[in-house]
Amino acid sequence: MDTRQWMSVTLFLAAALMVFVSFLSYRKRHLPVAKTMILIMLAAACYALGYAFEVLSRDLNEVKLSLQIQYLGIPFVTTLWFFQVIQFTGTAARYRKLLAIILFVIPTAVFFLHLTNDWHHLIYERYILNQDASVPLYTTDKGPWYKVHTIYNYSVLLCGMLLFIPMYWRALPIVRKQIVVLLLGAAAPMFFNLFFWAGIKVDLTPFGFAVSGVVYTWGILRFNLLRLTPLAMAKVFETIRDGVILFDYEDQIVSYNSAAQEVLPELGLMKRSPVNMEKVLSASPELLERIRTASDGDERFPFHRFHANRIKYYNCSLSHIYESGEILIGKILMFSDITELKESETRLLENARQLSELNAFKDKLFTVVAHDIRDPIALLVSLTELLGDELTAADFEHAELVRELKGQVQSTFHLVENLLDWYRSQKGKVVFRPLGWNLQQVVRQALMLSGTKAAMKQIRMTEGIDEKLTIRADKEMLDLILRNLLSNAIKFTGIGGSIEIGAVLEGDLIVVSIRDNGAGIDDQTSELLRLEEPFLKAMVNGNDSGDTRFGLALTREFVRIHGGTLWFESEPGIGTTFSFTLPGSAGVRNAFDNGGMEEEAYESYFGGR
Repeated sequence: MDTRQWMSVTLFLAAALMVFVSFLSYRKRHLPVAKTMILIMLAAACYALGYAFEVLSRDLNEVKLSLQIQYLGIPFVTTLWFFQVIQFTGTAARYRKLLAIILFVIPTAVFFLHLTNDWHHLIYERYILNQDASVPLYTTDKGPWYKVHTIYNYSVLLCGMLLFIPMYWRALPIVRKQIVVLLLGAAAPMFFNLFFWAGIKVDLTPFGFAVSGVVYTWGILRFNLLRLTPLAMAKVFETIRDGVILFDYEDQIVSYNSAAQEVLPELGLMKRSPVNMEKVLSASPELLERIRTASDGDERFPFHRFHANRIKYYNCSLSHIYESGEILIGKILMFSDITELKESETRLLENARQLSELNAFKDKLFTVVAHDIRDPIALLVSLTELLGDELTAADFEHAELVRELKGQVQSTFHLVENLLDWYRSQKGKVVFRPLGWNLQQVVRQALMLSGTKAAMKQIRMTEGIDEKLTIRADKEMLDLILRNLLSNAIKFTGIGGSIEIGAVLEGDLIVVSIRDNGAGIDDQTSELLRLEEPFLKAMVNGNDSGDTRFGLALTREFVRIHGGTLWFESEPGIGTTFSFTLPGSAGVRNAFDNGGMEEEAYESYFGGR
């Protein structure tokens, strides 16, 4: 095999290798840099393929045809590489299309000038038969536009390398390797081209592109070239909302993002990288000490700085970076801004303090109500009762007014009592001691206590409760539940009406019902009573003094403490039924404290059932 043959075979293999790199890049064609890589390799493949045909050419016409194939790639390959560098570095992102048009003006002109070279000879002035060797078959005298193209190619190569240099120093290790691969891919053809300008008549540039193909293949398969470009990683780095600072293994600052510069403005004074962290972070000695003495594991610590008349708080995370899981190559420090959380925490603490003071004032207020209001009202209740009895016996003409006064005072006293009971329940001062009680006897005691008020309106109260029903409840709470429900029933039942109390056992619950034949509850008031609020928003009746609101709130609360529920049914003009459930059973009759006395008193007062 002679020189021409082995050169052509080598060039064909180089072209095939570059087509293979194009195929690898095509698999990542969604990336702009991958699309550019496809064009670079196809242009270089045309160069190598055309040169292989030129080596095998036998006359001038075949040489010119081979050059036409070469010039499908020669004018564009270097400019395409430079455009790829622009994509990697993110240069002139807003004017990328305009820049591409400007960059490819000269390569496009060179392509068309060579296509029409026989008319004007601006690329090659003449072709000279090589008498000394068979390769190349013809040498050429270069025209002015060939020289323009050469100067332009070396200029864009130099610009591309200058763009890569600052990015290399700021890049992560994996990105640095990708940059080296791209630089080697561009340097190899340029190096081989220098031999041509040094006087060697054989153009070795296509063989340089073969080296580039090998380098790019290695970069794609070994370092994920084109998978994540430096620009993409820089964008990710910059778009992180937390501040990030990268240190090398000597604790020198290698890189940082804009969020980190907001935390530490002195980072902006760095003119180059890497730089010793002690020169930059001297104003933060505690932070320097943390970084310098960091252990092998990740560390978290607080950090704060005074900035723009405001203290900024941060949670810092310091982590070590290892290569292959063993070799320490650096550290990464992240700042998470928690200023808003800190300020919110301060505001919450202040609000909590104010609420605590208000709560203490409320407790004092209820203490005043309990001691300085309740006792005088209780005394007024006793005095109005005595006065009412005496005036009634004396047949005083204003006895009716006195009875009304007595009713208002009693209603106010019940309101105050319910208010204090509600307050005690909300403060957790009500002790819940459930015991077993005979439901019939408890109800009879409640009827006896409410008998006087019912007798004034000639209301007949009856109970129909099985004497074997035993209810498990707190006695004081149960008395309050029955007292409030009976008081409401008496209040809204007309003169000569009736109230019935019944109970049935349903499973392990006893359903107690208090039914009256009063006027019923209108729809608006009914809706108010169903509200899950401790205080109703409106009066439930025009002459209601307010005790109904607190009474129902307390009743519902105490029923829930027992694990039961409270509800009511009402029909205007027919009556209302309040029902509630409490745990119980149908067992042996049990008497509560002084049960016999209450039963005897009930029978003597109502005359039995």
